[in-house]
Amino acid sequence: MRVLGINAIFHDPSAALVVDGQIVAAAEEERFSRRKHGKRPVPFAAWELPEMAAAWCLEQGGLRPGDLDVVAYSFDPGLSRDAGSLGLDDPWDHLRVDYARRAPQFLAAALPGLDPEQVRFVPHHVAHAASAGLSVAEDSAVLVLDGRGEVASHLAGAYRGGQLEIAKSQQLPHSLGLLYEDLTRHLGFLHSSDEYKVMALASYGKPKFLGLLRELVRATGDGGFVVERIDWDALAKARTADGEMTEIHADLASSVQTRLEEVLLDLARWTHDASGGLTTLTMAGGTALNCVANARIAAEGPFERVWVQPAAGDSGTALGAALAVAGRNVPFGSAALGRGWTDDELEAELVRAALPYSRPSSIAAEAARVLAGNGIVAWYQGRSEFGPRALGHRSLLAHPGDPDTQTRMNDVKGREQFRPIAPMVRAEMFDDIFEGVFPSPFMLFVHRVKPGWRDRIPAVTHVDGTARVQTVHTETEPLVAEMLAEFEHLTGLPVVVNTSLNTAGRPMVDTPREAMELFGSAPVDLLAIGPFAVHRAKAFGA
Repeated sequence: MRVLGINAIFHDPSAALVVDGQIVAAAEEERFSRRKHGKRPVPFAAWELPEMAAAWCLEQGGLRPGDLDVVAYSFDPGLSRDAGSLGLDDPWDHLRVDYARRAPQFLAAALPGLDPEQVRFVPHHVAHAASAGLSVAEDSAVLVLDGRGEVASHLAGAYRGGQLEIAKSQQLPHSLGLLYEDLTRHLGFLHSSDEYKVMALASYGKPKFLGLLRELVRATGDGGFVVERIDWDALAKARTADGEMTEIHADLASSVQTRLEEVLLDLARWTHDASGGLTTLTMAGGTALNCVANARIAAEGPFERVWVQPAAGDSGTALGAALAVAGRNVPFGSAALGRGWTDDELEAELVRAALPYSRPSSIAAEAARVLAGNGIVAWYQGRSEFGPRALGHRSLLAHPGDPDTQTRMNDVKGREQFRPIAPMVRAEMFDDIFEGVFPSPFMLFVHRVKPGWRDRIPAVTHVDGTARVQTVHTETEPLVAEMLAEFEHLTGLPVVVNTSLNTAGRPMVDTPREAMELFGSAPVDLLAIGPFAVHRAKAFGA
């Protein structure tokens, strides 16, 4: 069966191709259009179809639109109701639903040769659930939480034998995702999907408002929850985008983050019981990108294993919709599902740009040498990652032992200085340095840095003593593992700083040209692009 999954309803439009039980390709439209989260400069984002991402996925599979058995669209307009009846103030909702109803016609126009009858609607949270529950080999409990789907904000259930059993679905307007989104706006973060900034800010505060929040935000004991109206201004004055970030703002972030974790733990425990005691929990939805909450569920919840879809946000529903239609477990091995270029193509781009380059015997060793000298490396290798995390394919790398590295990297990227940067570590060294979920190849949990290491890797140790770790395994990421081994040989540290290869407000670098443009505009010492090395001093004489 040849299934193309499409997400184009809320944000992060994307496409994914699954053929005969294999994930061929998956990519977000932002990597092609260069519009962050696929949002055009209008309030309503769903008008952007992932046309370029879909065409590329089909090309990777050697298919034409007419060859597809199904196009799975991750929203079912037949389930929708008027926003007012759901208790939501969303003036664009009726347009969004109307747009979804016309998806077969839009998709047929975007993909000439596609039969509109081949388009199948998959409920939004079912697509999220499939992206997680069908990405592991075993039966699993599944928990989905986000801002909203058609009429709900949550799904709890289980996957058995590739079939979804829904135990609970929380109806709108109660939404933990919208709660966090409202707080994000109140704190002056105006872009969609900025909730991760609130999670980072929470570490700097104390949960002073937790008592009140426990009254207003609570699990109901039947698998659902209640989110009552919160007067944010009564707790802390709203911050403008360029306003001062104060202690009270950090305290508010800490309070909401803590309450979110508590409610998620309650929901996880209920889901475990409802599943009949399944030992694996799979998670998806934007709320599942909250690494702090994920770590707490793993540490304090009843499950032996917690697996989070790397593309847990809406982009992952393209993959989930395709998997739901395919109806079979497809274990998720790597997030490197996006575009890649051959060595010859990379060299041609370097020649075109007239950049002086070399081909060292080991690009991993060359990068490690620059990093050991406290340089910054733009690391561009293999296929790009699907989802929001840079996992060693489109990364900026730096030395974790310099306490000024966090400031330097945030300056390079144009980010707020309270934002942490993350470590990648060789898997065999994880237990020596960190405590928490292992393995952690997709950087979706926080981990405790052992006291003896906090002064050795200060750049990646957050203010609360934690780090968001990516474990690097030689069998799946041999080149990154080689670089880490070389860096350890030179410095005694098996850890390197890893953050996404982009600057603030822009999607991650995807093409070789974009990598070279970033290298030319930012204080980066080495561009490691495929097997080739471009040194700043040689390229620009500085």
